[in-house]
Amino acid sequence: MSGNLRLLTDTFATVRAERRAALITYLPAGYPTVEDGITTLETMLGNGADIVEVGLPHSDPVIDGPVVQTASGQALRNGVRIADVLRTVREAHRATGKPVLVMTYWNPVERYGIERFAAELAAAGGAGCILPDLPVQESAPWRELAARHDLATVFVVAPSSTTERLAEITSAGTGFVYAASTMGVTGARTTLDEAARTLVHRIQTLTDLPVCVGIGISDAAQAAQVASFADGVIVGSSLVRAMLEAPDTAAGLSAVRARTAELAAAVRPA
Repeated sequence: MSGNLRLLTDTFATVRAERRAALITYLPAGYPTVEDGITTLETMLGNGADIVEVGLPHSDPVIDGPVVQTASGQALRNGVRIADVLRTVREAHRATGKPVLVMTYWNPVERYGIERFAAELAAAGGAGCILPDLPVQESAPWRELAARHDLATVFVVAPSSTTERLAEITSAGTGFVYAASTMGVTGARTTLDEAARTLVHRIQTLTDLPVCVGIGISDAAQAAQVASFADGVIVGSSLVRAMLEAPDTAAGLSAVRARTAELAAAVRPA
């Protein structure tokens, strides 16, 4: 590793040395606009987020809940394109020096051209991709290109995954493992299922990769709970909602700044 993926690996090593979990935040590219989305991601990274995920808006987001769907829909209506996603990655990484990944469904990447996408993501300084709907058994062409371009390939695993399936996915992935806290779509929940803790422990018996938990983490208390047993805490809908519910962009940025700082404090030891 010499560059993009190494930055991600080094970030987790630093976090581990600080005896805490990483905070990973999410925003769809192009929301509320391309420029404001870049500013929002920089705000997250400047207020305690260690890593960010840039969502590639999609017209059929099978695991996204209503909050992310609303924001992604607005981005699509604004005409966001993959070039805007890559620009968002480039600007957020350049401004902060922190790891920036793209979270995307597979169809847009395949239509764009997987070799082209991998090369341009790497050139933009991206650390890799989270690919929630790419079957691991069909992922070899992507993984070969990702390795060539020093990009992480992050797969999503669910509490229902068999041990055999977990072993297959964790052996194929790089960067970290995305553990879904519960079955269903993304979105804030009032409680977190004990299945998340169990899933993390199951994964940790199979791989040395960091295990990060996402889907359903809505506040600082839940972030602290997950940080007690996972290597990373992933928060998306709660932060997107802060922007959605704000009367204007300035108020949204202020809300995102405050919420990110609260979450960052929660994943750090008292």
